[in-house]
Amino acid sequence: QVQLVQSGGGLVQAGGSLRVSCAASGRTFSMGWFRQAPGKEREFVASFRWSGGSPFYVASVKGRFTISADNAKNTGYLQMNSLKPEDTAVYYCATKSGAYSDYDSWGQGTQVTVSS
Repeated sequence: QVQLVQSGGGLVQAGGSLRVSCAASGRTFSMGWFRQAPGKEREFVASFRWSGGSPFYVASVKGRFTISADNAKNTGYLQMNSLKPEDTAVYYCATKSGAYSDYDSWGQGTQVTVSS
């Protein structure tokens, strides 16, 4: 397991953009992004492998959200564009230590609020 520290997020009007960062204390196999809206279960949003390959996005964010990473800093980024009020949630990053492991390290969560 590693320590994950999130930053970014905040309040933006609909149609705006925000970025959330997730700095890991060490190298992992992959990083995923999740979100949890009030009164709802946590849902998977996107993921990528540090070794490369195409990131994966759920349909509701595809084309609006983009994952990137700075391998030298072990930091992942979730760039969120064209934000909608329904994107309002606490966003979490998480990492897998291996290809067949569960997400075993979690960030502290970052609030993203989109006003209409």
